[in-house]
Amino acid sequence: MPHIASTPDAAPATEGASDRELAARSAQGDAQAFAAIMRRHNQLLFRTARSVLKSDSETEDAVQEAYLRAWRAIGTFRDDAQLSTWLVRIVINEALGRLRRRGAQVIPLDGANVDHVAPDPDPASAVADDPDLQPERLAMREEIRLLMERRIDRLPDAYRTVFMLRAVEEMSVAQTSIALSLPEATVRTRFFRARSLLREGLSRDMDVALGDAFSFDGARCDRIVAGVLSSLVDARESPRS
Repeated sequence: MPHIASTPDAAPATEGASDRELAARSAQGDAQAFAAIMRRHNQLLFRTARSVLKSDSETEDAVQEAYLRAWRAIGTFRDDAQLSTWLVRIVINEALGRLRRRGAQVIPLDGANVDHVAPDPDPASAVADDPDLQPERLAMREEIRLLMERRIDRLPDAYRTVFMLRAVEEMSVAQTSIALSLPEATVRTRFFRARSLLREGLSRDMDVALGDAFSFDGARCDRIVAGVLSSLVDARESPRS
């Protein structure tokens, strides 16, 4: 575990430094360099852990603990590897460990029986950068984002993490393979299956939403009925010409 070095008056800049340079400096106790690593990879690690834990608050705790583990082990990082995949492995182990500690069923990411999953049988259970930034557009995008997040959360565990790294973080097949210790063929298969399940789920959500579109019950119905009745009363009470 590196000891935190005192910051010199002219500490080397972290902006523009490569991951390997930052890792080497962190191994010497440079907390500023490690902070740069965290800021650079926070989103990747959060999304990765979130794909396992499906809880924002627990994911934040897991990411923090993963970084502490990374800090203690940074001296073992090999500069011929990618720091991002090294960090992903650490945060996945931390997230899976949390699942085990709370007694949840943990399906290994390299499990052999996860590639035959039936579509979601309950389509109604999950409900639903614009240039002009109009409030209506922003609200619509927020609803779509929430719908997507709910559907991603419902993907099978092994598929969800592959999808998060490939589609959301845009990691390559090779990078995802290394990060998850999976054969590249398995990464491709699970990513394809995840996209298929996601499309099926979103399509069903759209069908449910279309059934509710332009709903005519509730206040709108009451308002029209009241308006017509009021007009009838007015017409009846008005003297005939």
